[in-house]
Amino acid sequence: MMSCCAKLSCFKPRYKRLVDNIFPANPEEGLVKSNMEKLTFYSLSSPEKLDRIGEYLYQRATHDINRRRYKLVEIAMEAMDLLLMACHAQTLNLFVESFLKMIQKLLEDSNPNLQIMATNSFVKFANIEEDAPSYHRRYDFFISKFSSMCHGSNDNVEVRNNIRMAGIKGLQGVIRKTVSDDLVENIWEKQHMEKIVPSLLYNMQSGNTNKEEVNEEDSEPKTPPVLAESVLREIVSRASFSHINDVLKPLLTHLDHHQLWIPHEFAIHTFQIVMLSIQPQYSYRVVESLMTHLDQTSSAKTKTYIAVVLSAIISIAAGESVGPSALDIINNLLTLLRDSVSSKNPTIGQYQENLINALGQFANHHPDYQKIEIMLFIMNKVPTFSKKDQVDQLLQIILLKSLLKVSVQYRTVSFDKAFPASFLQPLLKMAKASESRVRIIVMEILQALLDRHKNQQTLSVVTIKTYHSLSLEPPSRSDIIFANKQVGNLMNALIKSMILDDQVIALESAYTTAALMICEMSCIETLQEFMVFIFHLQDTALGSDDLTVRHRCNLHRIVISLVTLLSRCVGIYVDYCERIIDRRRQEAPFLLPPLTDDNSPTLHSFNLDIPSEVLLDRTTVVECLQAAGIRSERLQMESLFPSDRRTSLIDGVSTRDGNLSDTYPDIESIKSSPDVSRKALLNIQELSMLELNFEGMKRILTATNETSKQDEINREKKESMAKSLKEQDFDELMNFNDSSHDHIQNKLNELFNSLSMDRPYSNDTSKNQKPIYEKNFPELFFF
Repeated sequence: MMSCCAKLSCFKPRYKRLVDNIFPANPEEGLVKSNMEKLTFYSLSSPEKLDRIGEYLYQRATHDINRRRYKLVEIAMEAMDLLLMACHAQTLNLFVESFLKMIQKLLEDSNPNLQIMATNSFVKFANIEEDAPSYHRRYDFFISKFSSMCHGSNDNVEVRNNIRMAGIKGLQGVIRKTVSDDLVENIWEKQHMEKIVPSLLYNMQSGNTNKEEVNEEDSEPKTPPVLAESVLREIVSRASFSHINDVLKPLLTHLDHHQLWIPHEFAIHTFQIVMLSIQPQYSYRVVESLMTHLDQTSSAKTKTYIAVVLSAIISIAAGESVGPSALDIINNLLTLLRDSVSSKNPTIGQYQENLINALGQFANHHPDYQKIEIMLFIMNKVPTFSKKDQVDQLLQIILLKSLLKVSVQYRTVSFDKAFPASFLQPLLKMAKASESRVRIIVMEILQALLDRHKNQQTLSVVTIKTYHSLSLEPPSRSDIIFANKQVGNLMNALIKSMILDDQVIALESAYTTAALMICEMSCIETLQEFMVFIFHLQDTALGSDDLTVRHRCNLHRIVISLVTLLSRCVGIYVDYCERIIDRRRQEAPFLLPPLTDDNSPTLHSFNLDIPSEVLLDRTTVVECLQAAGIRSERLQMESLFPSDRRTSLIDGVSTRDGNLSDTYPDIESIKSSPDVSRKALLNIQELSMLELNFEGMKRILTATNETSKQDEINREKKESMAKSLKEQDFDELMNFNDSSHDHIQNKLNELFNSLSMDRPYSNDTSKNQKPIYEKNFPELFFF
């Protein structure tokens, strides 16, 4: 019988004999190494036989699988692996077809060992770079099979983990084999990503990923969660701009179906992996996709936790978002906030806070010049105060909170850059809003931008005591210019804000803002501007009869606190302030800090007939300034801070003290303009030099009436001349000109003679020469 088999084997082709010889008589002995070397040499010498060798090995392995001879199957698989690694000929494509059929056959078997072995062989094949492309090879089966292995549920924990590890490695092999070759299967198609991404996420959520284990680079991942995370990083890093959404859509769907947004730790961890693995210039696409998904989610609780995830990852995208992409993300966040205002869900407040935090985190990683642009962009989105709708009022508060979140991140260097006119003017309008919450938020925004030396916490309490931890620095020249230009607008808004509400928290917020302005901008050049504000605030507390007694007392307390702070910052009239404080302790202790919301009858019994000795006296302050050699013109004017102060049309500059020269700074240049009458210029100049009182206005009106007759005479003369030029004949006009010609010529002769007599010398060659102006024109040039 044996001799008969030997005779039959002699008629087999050589490649079959070589293949048969690699299998030992006892399968437990393993592959025959020497015969395997002969088979490899034959394959390299005759590469056209390689496809037949692979087909024969596949037939033998299939025969052994059906008979459950798994050791022989392992030998056949090992032989195919060795041939695959050794041969790199162009005919390798035909051998690969047999190889993949072999892998598929092993994966279809229920034996876990065969599945793991097949997967390991496929991974080896995936790392080989083929010389010739394959146009017809498909990996649909392998993607589906490896994905199902990732969800393995074997009762044995070790076997289950091994199968899952094999499935994840198989998916990694498919990705490596297909992602860089445009001629093979498109791995980014929807049907493939919907299997790969959820399989990886399923393994990631099945265990607690250890950050130290994830960060290991020297050793291979040893658990399914760590390996799945590594493969997800690889997929995301290989995704191009057009394929990012192909990865994100199944990821978001998986988190929704398995309710993994709540709690949010796993979702944050997953998106952090995505953000750190994706190409940096595409990171903003992840943020946009997450915001789009947030807008499409209906559950309020889920939206809240998605917003938490968004705030946790958005800062990663901020570093690479510039220009339009940054403003686009800000606009989307503001749109989500605007849409949330109309919702009546009780948890909507937390959702809004998470979105505001996300906006702040995004803005924090941008340079300061972009933060200014973001603040301007948010300011333009705030609704106007003309609308009385409650939704608009809530939207104002939410957007101002967003603005506050950005302003806290901004580091002010120069006030003129931190407060451009297009930003400052609408902000000051909101500081005078009727809603107290709006005013308080505006004050916090101003404080965040004004506080360059971290004094906000120190100045949050109204007091006359010395601030020991106060940080002071002389203002720069640009800050002084800004102060002289805009302090009036700022202080006017603060005064109106203090008048609108008597709540202690609102008054303290306005006080802190004013105190920060004094600490940051006070110096000799700006001293008068701040004193004007303080005196006007005192006049408001004295003259506003519609304010409550408690409100007026609190305003007086703020006045004494601010003037004391100013005197200590500048170092002038400190003794005078101490004298007023001592007099108030003796005669009016209710006018000293702290602020109070006391409504007791004792407080209401005061009629507030306050003696002048306990109030600030303008004359005394002027004398103190003059004694120190400081200018005091502003304080000596009768009208310090008119309440009807209006904004100029030029760069938001305000007119001050009724002095029109502030409004028209180039008034001297108007004198040379031919289109402006001299009388109008004189009236403006006289008006600028006069005090704006009744007598001054009466003199101006009287002067205008006296000159009206002369203007009427001049106008009639011009009309008669124009009429004569239109109606008289040409000869009459010539006679009229001749009558005045001699008079004009005589005047000219006198003028030229006087000029010639004034000359110190004259050339001898020109003594007998007739002057050019005495020559008569020839008749050719006459009518």
